[in-house]
Amino acid sequence: MNKHPIALAGTILFLFAVAGVGLVALVHHQTVDRIVANEREALLRELTALVPADTIDNDIISDALTVSAPERLGSKETLVYLGRKEGKAVAAVFTTVVPNGYSGPIKLLVAVLADGTLGGVRVVSHKETPGLGDKVEERKSDWIHSFDGKSLENPLLAKWGVKKDGGIFDQFTGATITPRSIVNAVKNTLLYFRDQGASLFHSPGA
Repeated sequence: MNKHPIALAGTILFLFAVAGVGLVALVHHQTVDRIVANEREALLRELTALVPADTIDNDIISDALTVSAPERLGSKETLVYLGRKEGKAVAAVFTTVVPNGYSGPIKLLVAVLADGTLGGVRVVSHKETPGLGDKVEERKSDWIHSFDGKSLENPLLAKWGVKKDGGIFDQFTGATITPRSIVNAVKNTLLYFRDQGASLFHSPGA
């Protein structure tokens, strides 16, 4: 029996396998790079919607740190993006988590300006009921904009709640738990910033 054709076929199959693995690795590398770039662009859009690009001169994505304050910020570790201009504090954007949403955790971006007022709040992800709790999304209603410019003095702390609880923020018909939880999470983020905000900007980017 002639073994040469078998050996040749084996060699060809081996070369095809090597080429296939190499091609898959190349495509994976290029795809990963593109995914990372797209994710960075999407994050930058979200951050600059809360902290306009012309108000800062640093790379807000790179100028970030992780803090641990689950009782205030909702998760064991919270990433905080810092906006600065000429080295001075402009805003801190917290990746606050609402642990007690109606249908599960709700992830937020909460921008707090250096003077303690809110630059804005956005819902990044949630599992709330369509048509009810999902009104927290900017594309579904303008409710999330009710936080713009608010602080612990405006309104007073006792008024940081939904109207059903004696606060100033609207609730949704049939879905009080979702807005109540978000209001409380934003309030807690402001409380954290009140107590720890100055120390955030002492990070290496300062």
